[in-house]
Amino acid sequence: MQSLSVLFTHSPAVFYLSIAVLSLCIGSFLNVVIYRTPLILKRQWTDECKQFLDPDYQPSNSQKFNLSLPASHCPQCKHTLRWYHNIPLLSWLILKGRCSNCQQPIAIRYPLVELLTMLCSLTVAYVLGPNLSMLAGLGLTWTLIALTFIDFDNQLLPDFYTIPLAMAGLLLNSWAFYTSPQQAIWGYLIGFMSLWLVYQGFKLFTGKEGMGYGDFKLLAALGAWMGPSMLPLIILLSSSLGAIIGIILLKIHKESQPFAFGPYIAIAGWIAFLWGEKIMDYYLGYALP
Repeated sequence: MQSLSVLFTHSPAVFYLSIAVLSLCIGSFLNVVIYRTPLILKRQWTDECKQFLDPDYQPSNSQKFNLSLPASHCPQCKHTLRWYHNIPLLSWLILKGRCSNCQQPIAIRYPLVELLTMLCSLTVAYVLGPNLSMLAGLGLTWTLIALTFIDFDNQLLPDFYTIPLAMAGLLLNSWAFYTSPQQAIWGYLIGFMSLWLVYQGFKLFTGKEGMGYGDFKLLAALGAWMGPSMLPLIILLSSSLGAIIGIILLKIHKESQPFAFGPYIAIAGWIAFLWGEKIMDYYLGYALP
């Protein structure tokens, strides 16, 4: 690890090229995570409901479905993709955005997720440099990208990702990676309770549920990574982003639709992770009288 750090420090081109190639591959995998995770969870919930209604019910294991099985295939014709059809960005461009077998269009979001993952990863690498902190930051970034698109599509923030993300933050900060162990614990608790109280207050006054528990857990996870001092910034940024984009979507669709708040928490958390201290210093040093 130390030799790689020395190599990357003295050869920035090799460093950024390595991050770009790695993150494109990760972006390709994130497409699988984003698409399959909700389907996996729905299958599990369906089996649990059937087992509750019929104790003798046995889930069918005839066809395994997880993040690795079955192999990647066209959703239209079910044609199994060759390895050279799965090269990030390049395959989509070479195939002109169409399946090699049935010629049906391949959604442009697949290469866009790969490109977004690369750009965000390069940003993390540029801001943090070649060190262990950057590696952890890449893990946080990739998880937030997956959660953003899963929640945007399904209004779902799976515990399968939010809870390990929080545990990773607490574990890293037990060695004071980004904040002290005590601040990480307080960040987790305050992050969860702050949105939980908002949820309970909204439900008390309106009789409706304004957000899901996944939002609490995601903010708690970000608090575990950065401590409680960043939570006000994350809440402010996510609320502002949510309000602006929500108004735009309302103008486009002309009617109220289910609104996922998780993506805006994730975006705000990523901004705070990289530039939160600078934003707070600017605000406290220049904006306040």
